[in-house]
Amino acid sequence: MRSSHRAGGVAATVPRGHLPGIDAARRSSASWPRTARPGTPERGRGPSTEDGEDEEVAEEVAEESAPARRRDNADAFRTALRAVRREVGVPLAFAGDAAQPTLRLSYFNGNRTDGLRGLLVQRGFGLGGRVLDEARPGTVHDYATAGTITHDYDAPVLAEGIYAVTAVPVVVRGTAQGVLYGAIRESVALGDRVTEGLVRVARRLAGELTVRQEVDRRVEQQLAAAREAAEARVSERLREAHAELRSVSAAVDDPDLRQRLQRIALRLQPQDGTPAVVLTARETDVLAQVAVGCTNAETAARLGVKPETVKSHLSSALAKLGAGNRQAAVVAARRAGLLP
Repeated sequence: MRSSHRAGGVAATVPRGHLPGIDAARRSSASWPRTARPGTPERGRGPSTEDGEDEEVAEEVAEESAPARRRDNADAFRTALRAVRREVGVPLAFAGDAAQPTLRLSYFNGNRTDGLRGLLVQRGFGLGGRVLDEARPGTVHDYATAGTITHDYDAPVLAEGIYAVTAVPVVVRGTAQGVLYGAIRESVALGDRVTEGLVRVARRLAGELTVRQEVDRRVEQQLAAAREAAEARVSERLREAHAELRSVSAAVDDPDLRQRLQRIALRLQPQDGTPAVVLTARETDVLAQVAVGCTNAETAARLGVKPETVKSHLSSALAKLGAGNRQAAVVAARRAGLLP
C-alpha cells in the first residue's frame, strides 16, 4: 500500500515505512551501472563527488576542452548549479548551453557518473530538447515511463539513477540559450516550488549571460572600429606611395626607369581586370596627386609641369569618369580600379 504527502514543495509517493525527502534520496539511491551512449567512447567511472571542492575541480578540468563560448560561460553555469542545489534542494543539478539546434550537457553538480557529460540533445527530443524547443519549463515524475517525452537518452539518464527531473530554459533576448535541470533519484514527484526555484536561478543566469554578450558586442564593435582605422591608415599610406611613384616617374628622363616606376605604381592599383575607363598616364599622375590632397599648384610642382597643364588633364579625367568635381573623380577612379 502506498501513501502520498507533500513536504518542502515535493509531492511524495513512497511505500509505507520508508522515509521520504531528498536527504533520504541521497542516502538510499542505488549506484546505477553506467551505460555508454551509442557512438561515444566508453569512459571509466570516476569516484563519487556529491559535494565539495573535489567536484568543482573535476568540473573545471573536464570543461577545459569545451568550445570557447562554453568555457567563457562555465563559471556562470557552475554558479547557477550551486544555487540550484542550495536554493531548490535537489541532489543533482546539471545544465547545457545551446548551439542551435543542439543542447550540449556540459555542467554538473551532484552527478555520480559521467554518462551524461558531453551528451548532445537534439531540439524536441527528450525532456531537455522539448524544453529547448518550447522555451518553457517541463517536468517528468518518472523518466523511464514518461509518455510526454521521447526516450532517446534513457541509457545515460537511467545510468545516473535519475527518477524525476525538472528542466527550465535559460532565455536570453527571447531565445533559449541553455537549459537548467534539477533531478532526484527516488520515487518523489517534483512540486511547483522546484520549478519556481529553477526558474529564478535560470533568470539570474540569463541576466548574467545578457550582460556578458553585451560586453562582447561592444568589445567587437571597438575591435572592428580599430581594424577599420588601421586599414584606413594602410590605405592612405598606399595612396601616398602610389602618388609619390607617379610623381617620381614623371620627373625621370630615362624612359626605361620611368616605365619600371610606372609598372611598380600599377601594381599598387586594384587588379580587377580591364577597367571600363582608360586614363592616360598623365591623367593618372594628376589624379594620384589629387587623391592625396594636392592642389593644382602642388600637383604641378610635383610633376614638373605648369598648373594649366594639370587643369587640362584633370578636366579630361573628370569627363572620362563622369565626375562633377575632383573628389568625385577620385572616388570614381578608385571604384574603377585606376587608383589604390
